[in-house]
Amino acid sequence: MKRILVVEDESLLSELLRKKLADEGYYVFLAKDGEEGLEQIRTQKPDLVLLDIVMPRLNGFEVLERMRKDSSIKDIPVIIISNSGQSTEIEEAKHKGVVDWLIKTEFDPIEVVKKVKKHIGPGME
Repeated sequence: MKRILVVEDESLLSELLRKKLADEGYYVFLAKDGEEGLEQIRTQKPDLVLLDIVMPRLNGFEVLERMRKDSSIKDIPVIIISNSGQSTEIEEAKHKGVVDWLIKTEFDPIEVVKKVKKHIGPGME
């Protein structure tokens, strides 16, 4: 079973994502801020991370920078979930190795599932 970490401080959104991805056969665990997320990335080694940008304790870009400096987790694919669709933010995220981007106001859970499957395949093999 593929494992996904959702790092998101909006509990309603993280629960919605957890349920939708679990229904698709993924094991999903949650972190409510960047610091907790980075700790779980290091200890749990998920197959993919869904990462918010604006969060308490460490923002998404700080989490990405620390991931890329740690050889044990630097290759874990990251999909950003953000309120902003600004091209400068998207470019910065791509430069830091993000594989995809979702804008909170524009995506629906089916879109998330499609992007997850594109990058790590189905939840159950």
